[in-house]
Amino acid sequence: MTQRVELATVMDRLAVDGLVTDYAVAVDDGDWAAYRQLFTADGRADYRSAGGIEGDVGSVAAWLAENLRLFSMRQHLIVNRRVRFGVLEQDTGDTARVGADYVNPMRLAGDGDGGAPDFVCGGRYSFGLLRTDDGWRLREVVVEEKWRRLPTA
Repeated sequence: MTQRVELATVMDRLAVDGLVTDYAVAVDDGDWAAYRQLFTADGRADYRSAGGIEGDVGSVAAWLAENLRLFSMRQHLIVNRRVRFGVLEQDTGDTARVGADYVNPMRLAGDGDGGAPDFVCGGRYSFGLLRTDDGWRLREVVVEEKWRRLPTA
């Protein structure tokens, strides 16, 4: 590879990493307008393994907005990001796949401002991305929840 190609790859990796971080921040902050803007027009998300829904980004954002109100604090920690780039067949756009593990502590609303999270879950994200005229966007998000710890009575 030439230095120019290597630099472009590094810049793409940084942009993709930034998009994944923006996704986590939008969900944690409940910024559903920002969440929607991270996706392509035909973007979809699948939260079924975590007890959620699968659908287009508008439907999923509305569902998240309603259901995540149960939690006054959310904090996605997305780690071990594995990025792979590709080119769509019969398409001029570049693609990327990101697999990443997550831990997500949350506090139930009404539990005060301090203390440990009431609910913690973890698993793996699979992100499908597309380079658009507006930069990298999410085309697909799939959550594979692997474990969860619920409040003890």
